[in-house]
Amino acid sequence: MLSNLKQGLRGTERLTQQGAFQGVPSVPSVSRGAHQPLPRTTQPSPRTTRVATRVARAPSESRVDADRDLTNPLHTFEASTLDMPTGKDVESISDTEEWKALQEHVKDINTTHLRDLLRDERRCMSLIKESEGIYCDLSRQRVTAKTLELLLKLAEKAQLREKIESMFAGEHINSTEDRAALHVATRARRDQSIIVDGRDVVPDVWEVLEKIKDFSNKVRSGEWKGVTGKPLKNVVAIGIGGSFLGPLFVHTALRTEPIAAMESEGRTLRFLANVDPIDVARALKDMNPEETLVVVVSKTFTTAETMLNARTVRKWLIAQLGPDAVAKHMVAVSTNLKLVKEFGIDPENAFGFWDWVGGRYSVCSAVGMLPLALEYGFDLMEEFLLGANSIDDHFRNMPLENNLPVLLGLMSVWNVSFLGYSARAILPYCQALSKLAPHIQQVSMESNGKGVDINGNPLPFESGEIDFGEPGTNGQHSFYQLIHQGRVVPCDFIGIVRSQQSVYLKGEIVSNHDELMSNFFAQADALAYGKTPEQLRSENVPDYLIPHKTFTGNRPSISIMLPACTARTVGQILALYEHRVAVQGFIWGINSFDQWGVELGKVLASKVRSTMHQSRTKSRTVAITDGFNYSTTRMMNKYLEGKTQMLYPEGLEEFPVQLISKPFSQRL
Repeated sequence: MLSNLKQGLRGTERLTQQGAFQGVPSVPSVSRGAHQPLPRTTQPSPRTTRVATRVARAPSESRVDADRDLTNPLHTFEASTLDMPTGKDVESISDTEEWKALQEHVKDINTTHLRDLLRDERRCMSLIKESEGIYCDLSRQRVTAKTLELLLKLAEKAQLREKIESMFAGEHINSTEDRAALHVATRARRDQSIIVDGRDVVPDVWEVLEKIKDFSNKVRSGEWKGVTGKPLKNVVAIGIGGSFLGPLFVHTALRTEPIAAMESEGRTLRFLANVDPIDVARALKDMNPEETLVVVVSKTFTTAETMLNARTVRKWLIAQLGPDAVAKHMVAVSTNLKLVKEFGIDPENAFGFWDWVGGRYSVCSAVGMLPLALEYGFDLMEEFLLGANSIDDHFRNMPLENNLPVLLGLMSVWNVSFLGYSARAILPYCQALSKLAPHIQQVSMESNGKGVDINGNPLPFESGEIDFGEPGTNGQHSFYQLIHQGRVVPCDFIGIVRSQQSVYLKGEIVSNHDELMSNFFAQADALAYGKTPEQLRSENVPDYLIPHKTFTGNRPSISIMLPACTARTVGQILALYEHRVAVQGFIWGINSFDQWGVELGKVLASKVRSTMHQSRTKSRTVAITDGFNYSTTRMMNKYLEGKTQMLYPEGLEEFPVQLISKPFSQRL
């Protein structure tokens, strides 16, 4: 019976992908039409060098063929060339005529209002795109047909198409670290071929995926048991940053999806990220160590916060199960097998990934796939990979004017660099997507929060976005006041046609989900249209209240609608935002795949850590001569004096167990 129900639900999902929008006014679907390659210069300019790239082509085909079936291509890569500027005195994208034309065009846009733009049905139709089952409405952006034309010319000038192809071809586009940025390979189909440094990495990717499949099946079936012979029903994944936010987003999105809920019945997945011992206590609360498997995620196995948490949980396991527990209750996602072994984990139980997978882009690698497959089963997570891969194909092959990540990225460039809107709100009207905004916050802000271009020159324009968000309708009762009547914050509204859960109470006008979606549709129009003093007067609003009740409107937003929130569509929305971020970086001319801004704080923290240890062990205060300024010195001493326990020089062996099992009052 359970098998029949699963088949029925999966059949429903297939129908969803084929035609989810029954009852929604039809919009011409975007077809995979052919596009012409951008013109290439025949001679390198004095300050450019020819860099080899590989352009994706099927055998005996042009780059994109109108009749090509992208669901089953055999991708290979052949050499091409791309003019890449070098040196410190190269032209900034902001020096180009295309950029200046957009700056001039802002004057025209500032004389228009979205109330007027939304009256133009032809314009609206041209800004509504539907592809890969995703309905994307850009009509509430402050753009006209002319704006889009100019933005596409800017993309051409920035060699966007060539840069996309370079990414997929495995070129070292992460120039400061001399690495490829090839997270798309982690969700490549078996029939694809992706070359990095002369090696096809797809077989390597699938070798790891098959290992994850085999291991997760053994754990879920009970074949792999803990040290006391009990099956492992609980998983604690230890990681931080991209090793945590992305997998948490996917886990949260799938918890109440019907198939996922059945697959995870009786199982628990938790994440431990913060080095704060409170996070340890919460992650292990009510966990039975006999039934708990710990996944330690650290590429180098040296990440300070992750390894301290791993040592803490290891102590918890050993204290209650003995020293043999580590071999059966801990596994690793890492490439440093030497340190994995020294930690006590069998290297055979380590799952690898590659330096061309950045942390914030690693959800589809073992970083996310291992804990998620343990919770939901590998088959369901393969659907997630296929969803992400479908957007990868779309991004690589679709003409720019109909390419969803490209259009979304261009809207962000327009809003940030030309209209001066520095923030973006991500507002999913789906509680299952509640962790989307925190994840994209890292993907976007760590990728594009840069002050220099890829050649090290200071940026002469604003780039990057301040991302935040909450699910609707929670956000409406939190920060929507500001986005309606305070600062202008472009918004991404994300709606779902069919909810994961259906509730329709007798006597109610609409279902619970319809009530949610009523707000989804209303909020975008409220931001666009606003409310004028004249409208308020016609409603007999007292004059003294009119300034307070006036809404200026003209506040841009994008509306995205998914047919359902399933493993496949979660993969799609993930890839959609990842590629949108890449487009922004490609246009701005920055490196979206390094993150040097996180390094300085780590270095200074190491110095603080050493000084704090000396202060504890030698019972002395911190002094200015330790190398800190007056404010930091005083604050550190205030902290050290305020501690009620001295854990050094001899650490409390029972500390982890006490931390988790005893009330705070008993630990004083």
